[in-house]
Amino acid sequence: MKARFLNTAIILSLSILLFSCSKTETTPIPVPDPYSAQQTAPPVEPAPAPPATASTSEDEGLQLIQGTDCLTCHKTDSKLIGPSYQEVAEKYTDADLDMLAQKIIEGGKGNWGDIPMTAHNGLSKDNAKLMVKYILSLKK
Repeated sequence: MKARFLNTAIILSLSILLFSCSKTETTPIPVPDPYSAQQTAPPVEPAPAPPATASTSEDEGLQLIQGTDCLTCHKTDSKLIGPSYQEVAEKYTDADLDMLAQKIIEGGKGNWGDIPMTAHNGLSKDNAKLMVKYILSLKK
């Protein structure tokens, strides 16, 4: 009887071992497809920013002018209340840049007639200079 029990235990153990190991289910290991769309492209260096040129500062100057009340009294090519920007460009040079920027900030009268130019106290000196550079670029 001992042998029969031993044989039954061995057969039962082998059966359990055989059925538990016979399962063919495996977990696949992901392998990247060398031709897939997931390939990473070599890094592209961004184009360097263009250096600040006269046209860049002119564009900024025009935007600043359009964002203020300047166009109420001035036009590019004809006198309105104040002189046209082209008239100002003909009268002044780049050497007058600081003086004209200060005039925009402080306002004034007498250079172009009796009607005073409104002060723009909230305008920075750098922004006023950009505006003057744009105006001076209109010289014919």
